[in-house]
Amino acid sequence: MLAYVLNTYPQPSQSFIRRELRALEEQGHSVLRLAMRRPTVPLVDPLDDAEQSRTDYVLEKGAAALFGAVARMALSAPRAAARALGLAIRLGRKSETGVLRHLIYFAEGCHVARACADAGITHIHAHFGTNAATVAMLVKVLGGPDYSFTVHGPEEFDAPRAQCLGEKIARSAFTVAISSYGRAQLCRWVAPGYWDRIKVVHCGIDPAAFPAPAPVPDGPLRLISIGRFAEQKGQMILVAAMAEIVRHHPDAKLILVGDGELRGLIEAEIARLGLARNIALTGWLSEADVTARLAGSHALVMPSFAEGLPMVIMEAMAAGRPVITSYVAGIPELVKPGENGWLVPAGDAPALAEAVLDMAACSRDKLSNMGARGRQRALARHDVGQEARKLSGHFGI
Repeated sequence: MLAYVLNTYPQPSQSFIRRELRALEEQGHSVLRLAMRRPTVPLVDPLDDAEQSRTDYVLEKGAAALFGAVARMALSAPRAAARALGLAIRLGRKSETGVLRHLIYFAEGCHVARACADAGITHIHAHFGTNAATVAMLVKVLGGPDYSFTVHGPEEFDAPRAQCLGEKIARSAFTVAISSYGRAQLCRWVAPGYWDRIKVVHCGIDPAAFPAPAPVPDGPLRLISIGRFAEQKGQMILVAAMAEIVRHHPDAKLILVGDGELRGLIEAEIARLGLARNIALTGWLSEADVTARLAGSHALVMPSFAEGLPMVIMEAMAAGRPVITSYVAGIPELVKPGENGWLVPAGDAPALAEAVLDMAACSRDKLSNMGARGRQRALARHDVGQEARKLSGHFGI
């Protein structure tokens, strides 16, 4: 039996975890979901609501329960508890979050170790190389099962030493990167003798959710961008590019799907540039609503500054839409210029506008053909069932 250890789960921007879990369960695995926290934003997708109801939340047990888990561990396995406590303190001294936060991770690890023992868990998998992977590693030191974790980026790559990525990889049964680029970054932080345990398993989409694509729409230019409103996603550059795009296509429309800390700045920039009639912000949408919005668009635009490999690119390609995006991280492994999309330098608003105008000049037949090639590539490389079987083979259970 598997356990998934997660930080805040579920979240609107992490539907790939839910799909992976469902695919593993369809293939016969039982999976215990252990998350540290409930989501802090409203859930708009019923599938996320269902996941929340199936998840056990560690911090909701309260301080007394976590202290009790530490005390029981100290009494039943004092040497292991001392080793794990020492590791937590050492990690905390290297981390930006400090020792106190890592003592909490130690307490969480004691609780998770007991929960895994009670449930007969034989392997733990964590998503992201941050605190969830830290808890999984501490559980192993406490005498729990082997662990693995998936690194997505870009956050983990911003501070690999502070995250102790090398040690987490070295102690793991295996570590997952979601692209060849991601694997190369992980190889930088661990000795070559450990490189073989770094595996590439792509994030997956459900082909059944993407039947035959809707025809490319007629009428004015329609664009969509999907993602958290955060610095790394580059929406401010896209708003700047829209000012130039609208000079050539006054009726162009851009839908920004998502939400986040930069929403106020984005809204202010839209107002400053006089683009209120051209750009709409929808907030987070359900998977079904995102699919419908993609069907009404000519292309997805992702102007990211830093990435892992965005799920929304796979989803847009599966929906038969070309993609205009930045030449960063693992994106060029999926998006091929002239074949299924356009790649532009990150942070270059004029280049982004030029690519969009180039796309807008294409015939509907050309866009349809590009969408068809993108769909074929996305479904071949990112079928969630196929990727879950790959991951399951690494579990060895």
